[in-house]
Amino acid sequence: MFLVAVHLDIPMSWIISDALIRLVMNGVLVLSLVPMLKAGIGINFGLPVGVIAGLIGMCIAVNMTIRGMWGLISAMILSIPAAMILGYIYAIILNRVKGREEITATFVGFSFIPLMNFFWATAPFSNPGMLWPIGGQGMRPVIGLKSYFAKKLNDLWMVNIGGANTGGESIIGINIGGINSGGINVPVGMLLFFGLLCLAVALFFRTTFGRAIIAVGENEQYAALNGVNIVRVRTVAIILSTIIAAIGICVYAQSYGFIELYDAPLMMAFPAASAMLVGGSMGRKTDIVHVILGTFLFQTTYLISGPIANELMVSEVAEIFRLMITNGIILYALLYEGGKKIEPSQ
Repeated sequence: MFLVAVHLDIPMSWIISDALIRLVMNGVLVLSLVPMLKAGIGINFGLPVGVIAGLIGMCIAVNMTIRGMWGLISAMILSIPAAMILGYIYAIILNRVKGREEITATFVGFSFIPLMNFFWATAPFSNPGMLWPIGGQGMRPVIGLKSYFAKKLNDLWMVNIGGANTGGESIIGINIGGINSGGINVPVGMLLFFGLLCLAVALFFRTTFGRAIIAVGENEQYAALNGVNIVRVRTVAIILSTIIAAIGICVYAQSYGFIELYDAPLMMAFPAASAMLVGGSMGRKTDIVHVILGTFLFQTTYLISGPIANELMVSEVAEIFRLMITNGIILYALLYEGGKKIEPSQ
C-alpha cells in the first residue's frame, strides 16, 4: 500500500506524520486490552465501559474550565475514580460468567451505552458550551475542546524534520517550534507519553501481583493451588484495563479536538481488538510489542486505504473497505484460535 501511495503521488511525509500521531492516539486504547488478555479473560469487547469513564473525566474538566495541558492531566486524573467504580462493577459481571467473558463483555458495552445516554441527557453540568443552546439542559453530542486542551499532547515537543520552519529553531535540518510546512512532524511528547505508559504496564507485569495475573491466565487451577486469589486477580486486571481505556480516550479525544457522547463509543472496541490481533497477539501470549506493532500496522493501513480507494475506486468504497478489514481480521483471528483448540480425531 505504501508503494501504491508513492505511485499515486500521495505525500509520504503526511502519511508518516499522521501515522505517528495515530499510533499514540489509538495505541493507549489497544494497550488497555493487555491486562485482561494476560489474565485469560479474553479480548475486552466491553471497552466502552472504560471509554465512558474517560468521557466523564473530560466533561468534568471542561465543566470546571480547566485549560491547557493541566486540563488534559486533570481529565485523566478525574477519569480514574470513575474507571475504578465502573471497572469493579464490570468485573463482578465477568467473574460470574467464566468461559463466556468475550460475548458477555460485548453485550455489556452495547447495553451500557444506551444507559449512559440517559445520564448525558440529564447530567448536572453548567458550562454553556457543553449544553444544548435551547433549553440549557442536556449534553451536546459533540463538545469542542479547542478552548480547553485540544491537541495539547500532540503539539508537546513537536519536531519537524526536513520542512521549512518560521519562527522556531533549526538544528541540522530538524525544526523545533515555529510554523512548519512540509517535512515529517514527529510528536516527541506524545511518543514519550505512550512509551512511558507501555513501560509502566511492562514493569507492572514483572511485579509479584503482575506475575500472579499471568499465572492465572496460563493455568487457573495451578495458580489457585499456589494460593492465588483468582477472583481478586481477575478483578484487578479488569479494573486496570478500564483505567487505561479511560486514559486512552482522553488522548484520543484531545487529538481529534472534540468529545463525542451518546452512541459514539459503541464500536470503539473493534478497531482496538483488530489492532491487537494484527500485531500477533495470541490470547494469553500478549506483549507490549504486539500493541505497538499492531496499532502501527492497522492504523497505517486504515490511514492509507482511504486516499488509495478514493484515487482508484468510488469514494464511498473507502469506508466499506475499512469495515471489511476491521471485522475480517477479528473473524479470522477467532477462527484461527478456535481451529487450534480442536484436537484431531483418533
